[in-house]
Amino acid sequence: MIATHLRLENWRNFRSLDVPLHDTTYVLGANAVGKSNLLDVFRFLRDVAKPQGGGLQKALELRGGTQKLRCLHARSNPEVCIDVLMTEPGPDSATWRYVLAFKSEPHGKHETRIAREEVWKDDICLLSRPDAGDKRDRIRLTQTALEQIQVNAPFREIATFFGAVTYLHLVPQLLKFGDRIGGIRLEDDPFGQGFLDRIANTPQTTRTARLKRIQEVLVHAVPQFAELKFERDEHGQPHLSALYEHYRPKAGWQREVHFSDGTLRLVALLWTLLEGDSMLLLEEPELSLNDAIVEQIPSMMARVSRRSGRKRQIIISTHSEALLSNPGIDGRGVILLQAGREGSEARSLEENEKASLKAGFSVAEIVLPKARPVNPNQMMLPL
Repeated sequence: MIATHLRLENWRNFRSLDVPLHDTTYVLGANAVGKSNLLDVFRFLRDVAKPQGGGLQKALELRGGTQKLRCLHARSNPEVCIDVLMTEPGPDSATWRYVLAFKSEPHGKHETRIAREEVWKDDICLLSRPDAGDKRDRIRLTQTALEQIQVNAPFREIATFFGAVTYLHLVPQLLKFGDRIGGIRLEDDPFGQGFLDRIANTPQTTRTARLKRIQEVLVHAVPQFAELKFERDEHGQPHLSALYEHYRPKAGWQREVHFSDGTLRLVALLWTLLEGDSMLLLEEPELSLNDAIVEQIPSMMARVSRRSGRKRQIIISTHSEALLSNPGIDGRGVILLQAGREGSEARSLEENEKASLKAGFSVAEIVLPKARPVNPNQMMLPL
């Protein structure tokens, strides 16, 4: 299943948003226009749909409540609304639609309750709330049908789809120095603190095969790189070890704490691409990587998809010129975010931009200049 269209009302930066989504979608924009907030829509739905430790109230709590999610430009409209259109691949594919709108109660404890929840399969409405039961018992509106196993059976496919969403923004320092920092690991591990545990919990045959494929990439991407392996130390802790070509062969092995930030991020990216077929959210995958490697990321994603035979949807936030210079990027999957007077605005490519792509120009040449600050040179004046 893939999401094909997204509509938002009063979600964070966006007073209104209406954009198509594709197998691979690139979200471009200047700083603070809402790239991360757009990706967070699907993280939010994942937190709602999680069968254990999830639900609407938990998802709201993790984000500071409805008042932190509601767009500051919303004015009189109190509702936050998410509307997602999805399709299943195959000859008998169905079209699904999930709508969730919620708002804070104006009186009392200001609890957040569902204003509207709908599920559609093709043209048939499977769920429409509030229903008669909700009107008799208003407390029911604090929970979505999506999160309730006893209710979501007719549309379990949607709950499974949202619940499996994967987010990756590995912070190398948290992985290298996690034992010294002693920080709390967040739910779903968005920053990769438990990345080595994920590798360790993978069946040995699968783990070895994936590391072998990653090794083949690293040999070409990292100077003097020769071999990658998984091992445990004397205390049973998991580690990645890499062998570098060296005049002292036994001194060439290094563990992940000595990997460069770019090497760790590339390993995590490749592992995640090979790991599953759920929707994958990538936030600025270009960080710490050489431009020559970054430019190949779209091609690597396409190759992994072809070799695995799995159709995986990927949504990427980026402002990397190198990544967007790849000629294989489909312009239909590009979303440009721009700041406006009434919040951020989102749009797909215009006809003249599509024509420029067909003429041989890259997304970096056509769209990226429109995602830059208006007067970046003025930043130097106050210094």
